[in-house]
Amino acid sequence: MSATANTSYTTFTGWVDPPTDIRPPLTENFTCSVAVIGGGLAGMATALRLAEHGVDAVLLESDFCGHGAGSRNAGQLASAPGGDIQLLDLLHRKRMPAIIQLTENAAGHVESLIERLGIDCDYEATGNVFAAVSRGQLGRTQRIAKILRRAGAQVEEGTARELGIPHGFLGGMREINGGIMNPGKLLRGLRGAVLASPVRVFEQSKVIDIVRDSGGVTVDTPGGMIRAQKVVLATNAYAGEWDITPKRLSSPMWVTEVETEPIAPERLAALGWTSRSGLITQHNIMENYRLTARDTIVFGVRQIECAASYPLPERHPDPAVVADLARAFARRFPTLADVSIDHAWGGWIGITSTWLPVAGTIGDNVYYSLACNGHGLAQATYVGSLIGDRIATGITPEDLRTIWVDEPKFGRTVPMITGRLGLRAAWTADRFNDMINGSKHHARKGFAATPPGRTAPV
Repeated sequence: MSATANTSYTTFTGWVDPPTDIRPPLTENFTCSVAVIGGGLAGMATALRLAEHGVDAVLLESDFCGHGAGSRNAGQLASAPGGDIQLLDLLHRKRMPAIIQLTENAAGHVESLIERLGIDCDYEATGNVFAAVSRGQLGRTQRIAKILRRAGAQVEEGTARELGIPHGFLGGMREINGGIMNPGKLLRGLRGAVLASPVRVFEQSKVIDIVRDSGGVTVDTPGGMIRAQKVVLATNAYAGEWDITPKRLSSPMWVTEVETEPIAPERLAALGWTSRSGLITQHNIMENYRLTARDTIVFGVRQIECAASYPLPERHPDPAVVADLARAFARRFPTLADVSIDHAWGGWIGITSTWLPVAGTIGDNVYYSLACNGHGLAQATYVGSLIGDRIATGITPEDLRTIWVDEPKFGRTVPMITGRLGLRAAWTADRFNDMINGSKHHARKGFAATPPGRTAPV
């Protein structure tokens, strides 16, 4: 039987169920000091920080708080930048120490937030490993470690045994800071904190238009209007739906995650995954793997799909992509090749042309903090809090200056990184390299290589 024969597909996340206490939509006209649009990590973090400063804030969410990418990712709290770190070093070498300071502080900020708010999200401070499945990838992790150390990051290198990761990986580099969690529980906890705060929250309130004028900003929804002194756009990949959003701010990408059925503890123990660190492979398009508190393995990405246009559709994962992920899982964990995929989900993330998170203002009254390039679990939360500080105090925190954009003008994203043909070419190159490396591995072991186009049964 196929590993995906009984897989269930959802338009939400597989980590938690939707809330049962969804707040009613906006049905009146209000005035406030700050309107925050978007009830994800960035939006809720901004609203919470504004409330802590005593600022009158309203939070508008088109569905329910925690509905988007923040609750749908693999739950790996990263302390390094997203994207291609070698490319980042090439483009932003002088800024790398400040970037690393921001990203490591972001991971620490989320850890402190979890503790301060008492959020039970199964957090484990394991760090995350840039894991190599070939000698070529091992060389890449060594180059990345050198770049990160030079910029002041805390990392360590080692073999699979030294890093405590599964036997199917050669080794790699671990980010010392960060770890793994249930991101759905984190978002649920943040939502509870926002609902318990003075922030006025309106869910099921899709923003139709945002208009600036000399007296403030008007935010229209189907049921009512908000008149605010300032507005914060905290909608990540979804922000392109409005004319006010800076052009080419981000490119929306759909990524897929899946979770196995529960696995017997003795079978998990046999993997040698003693560190429980989350894993990120060094393919052109990464694969991520991590253990969970419910004795399953969550893994995903491997393929990325572009958005054709706005508005972004609500969708189920593609069964073909899920099947491809299942084949990858069987290859990385051959002793678990018989394990089935229980459920699959996905979400829209934003990729910037610079591969860095960005924040700034449109005029002096519309703020934005968007596109953390797949590392939003830490960075979106932290940057949202910093924007709340800036609005409340008028002072730009040092870490926010690192990514601050004075003029909201952005270049085009490199087509080979985000275009459909480029993404397919990257996937094809990854599979070719897997096949070559697999052939070399089998040859050393004295086995025949798997013929092209054939995979182990899943």
